[in-house]
Amino acid sequence: MKKIIFNVCLLFVNISLFAQEKSPLHIQHLTDNFYVYTTYKDFNGTEFPSNSMYLVTQNGVVLFDTPWDNTQFQPLLDSIYSKHNKKVVLAIATHYHDDRTAGLEFLRQNRIKTYSSQLTYDLCEKHNEKQAAFSFVNDTTFNVGNYKFETYYAGEGHTKDNIVIWFDDYQILYGGCLVKSTQVENLGNVTDANLEEWPLSIEKIMKKYANRKFVIPGHFGWSNNKGLEYTLKLLMQNN
Repeated sequence: MKKIIFNVCLLFVNISLFAQEKSPLHIQHLTDNFYVYTTYKDFNGTEFPSNSMYLVTQNGVVLFDTPWDNTQFQPLLDSIYSKHNKKVVLAIATHYHDDRTAGLEFLRQNRIKTYSSQLTYDLCEKHNEKQAAFSFVNDTTFNVGNYKFETYYAGEGHTKDNIVIWFDDYQILYGGCLVKSTQVENLGNVTDANLEEWPLSIEKIMKKYANRKFVIPGHFGWSNNKGLEYTLKLLMQNN
């Protein structure tokens, strides 16, 4: 497994001097220095929630996916700085859809390092979505400040490039849109899904990360850690 170590200097990010209209942004503490942030975008007349996550380290804050709506990019950075007195220094996108990648160019412009898998990078280019500045080919371990986490590609599912992120010391699985919330009744958007491979990918993740304390889905609630099992159930019902 490839390893990337960041000794990140805190980079100054200019905060707008002018008031900015804020769309809904909800930040909830998960455990230790982990937070789930939920942003919203109008989807067919309904405010649709999108979950992402961030981690506060001694070297700065790491984002896992970006807000969906561009009106929420700066408010998120402002909120993080106000809450933790730290700048965002790194962001990782978990697949190419814009609910994960929309803010990548904004973050780059603010001198924040952005990463995705090479497969996600290529699909972003193909579908004209925002791209990360850097990419990795294989499953990769990141060390940022005093924390370590790893990316894992189990195979196709919601999209052909979806990855998950695992924090072994805290038994947190950040599943993104590969994992469905137990609050939903269907698989949602399956336009780019591989419904045959998706169950196999979920089973691989369940086996690899058997001791899961927290499981964070891409949308809706995450009050329990049964998202993988529930996703598999929905897939079996769909087939």
